[in-house]
Amino acid sequence: MDKFEGITEFVAVAESQGFSAAARRLGVSTAHVSRRIAALEQSLGIALFVRTTRQVRLTDAGETYYRHCSGLVDGLEEANEAVSNETISLTGTLRISAAGKFVSEFVAPLLTEFAQMHPNLSIDLDFSARVANFVEEGLDLAIRYGRLQDSSLIARKLVNRRIVAAASPDYLAKHGVPEHPQDLRQHNCLITNNDLWLFDTRDGPMNVRVRGRWRSNDADSLTHACLAGLGIAYMPSTSYRGAIEDGRLIPVLEPYWTKGIGTWLLYANRRHMPARVRLAVQFLTDKFQNWAE
Repeated sequence: MDKFEGITEFVAVAESQGFSAAARRLGVSTAHVSRRIAALEQSLGIALFVRTTRQVRLTDAGETYYRHCSGLVDGLEEANEAVSNETISLTGTLRISAAGKFVSEFVAPLLTEFAQMHPNLSIDLDFSARVANFVEEGLDLAIRYGRLQDSSLIARKLVNRRIVAAASPDYLAKHGVPEHPQDLRQHNCLITNNDLWLFDTRDGPMNVRVRGRWRSNDADSLTHACLAGLGIAYMPSTSYRGAIEDGRLIPVLEPYWTKGIGTWLLYANRRHMPARVRLAVQFLTDKFQNWAE
């Protein structure tokens, strides 16, 4: 069995392109990964990686070895899951990149429940709206909202969320009430990470490029700016913290609100998804199956 030691670490380094990223992916120390790789290279009598200060890449022999070993590791994971499917005990760390108030209010409590179901599993939930690098950061899952850019990641829709335009009574009294999405060109708009707003009209979808002097990727700060009369916001209804329901903000352009903006689960296109990712994705999609705002 000594001949198989270090293969899991080798595959992780090859796919993560770094020892630290592989260690995060496996839930072990970087020193542990380095020791296993060094022992494997000594056992084989070949160098598997070329190490520089900037990157780690496979040698020609390493490329050949990886092509054979990757299938072994995937098959072992699949075999372990197959025989323990009924009583599977998740271990390691589930690393998730997420952003937004919806995640903190609705998804994070469910991940807490998932952690309680699997006491040997650790969860690392990083709140960030930036584009995440799954390989370098050792991520398992990302939760994102809006229209997705093309990528090699698999996207699974969690929910569709209604987008609501609203402004304070003071702002509307000073600047008027927009009657059509095109009217927004004459208004101050509170912008999140996108200044191209999508509306539904009788003639189909309409994109309107908006401008404004307040931009933030945090829903709470946009809500505060909206309440202060700085402009018109266009966000999911759950982002307004009840300010519309209690009359502090007034809905506008309601006939044109779009209803098809999704919140997505993103994960790497692996042939055999790790059990922690597969079960987390299934758990969240089941929980949100009948969710309504």
